[in-house]
Amino acid sequence: MAGWQAPVKPPAPAAAAAKSALDKPTMEAYIRHLFVWGPQIAVKIADPKPSRVPGFVEVKVTGSAGAASQEETFYVSKDGRTILRATVYDVRENPFKPDLDRLKTEFAPAYGTPGAPVVLVVFSDFQCPFCREEAKMLREHVVKTFPKEVRVYFKDYPLDAIHDWARAASIAGHCIARLNPAAFWDYHDWIFDKQGEINAANVRAKILEFAAGKKLDALQLTRCMDTKATEPQIEKNIAEAKALGVNSLPTLFVNGRRLTGQVPWQGLKQIIDFELEYQKTARNAGDDAACCSVTLPSPLSSK
Repeated sequence: MAGWQAPVKPPAPAAAAAKSALDKPTMEAYIRHLFVWGPQIAVKIADPKPSRVPGFVEVKVTGSAGAASQEETFYVSKDGRTILRATVYDVRENPFKPDLDRLKTEFAPAYGTPGAPVVLVVFSDFQCPFCREEAKMLREHVVKTFPKEVRVYFKDYPLDAIHDWARAASIAGHCIARLNPAAFWDYHDWIFDKQGEINAANVRAKILEFAAGKKLDALQLTRCMDTKATEPQIEKNIAEAKALGVNSLPTLFVNGRRLTGQVPWQGLKQIIDFELEYQKTARNAGDDAACCSVTLPSPLSSK
């Protein structure tokens, strides 16, 4: 009789290759699953770069479809196994410093007190109904409630993919500001008020009617509009908004604090009151990094 032999075990399957978020295809597949980003969305994974989080590198991920885009920041462990989606703060710095560093108010139309301790920067679109309501709220309440404490800057962000006359309105607005800076705010209020009457076919004629009522030089305004002389300023605003990750309107920054969508006046007033009181307290405590010391034309020019 042949000797007994133990049954031979089948060979174990080859171990699956360890997944790593530092592998771009692996990271892309993971992010697509996380955000439900289908094939219609293009995904770009940036190269890792050093981060302030020990043991982690920073990886920027951008999803885009047409004119829409979304950028996310992830922190990946150096072994590629762990991903953090987080905002990293340095207690030695203003918590809003990254956005403050990107906000530029030079040449932006403004109202309120120059050098005010609270600065509002609003990204808006003349064709957006939600922007219209926010604009009315700000114009009605800010100066009346805070006659010396607040400065408001307006930044155009025409959403060309969905608004067919917003860019033309923005170009005209900056043309009017060149002819008469004070008239810009009359135009701002007028075009939001007339938003429902304006369309792509009549926007130019409507604007020229407005200009005639304000006795603005029609020839200079027409030349400025037709040559799109002020469009570079709008493109700068759009680039700034994208760098800030603004992807919905209106978006308002209060001393760098981001507020997305319509904010009721009482809520905004509380935030402004908080900023005013915080700065008094911070100065009394000798905090040199208190937000936000403002000098014109930019709230960032103090450094």
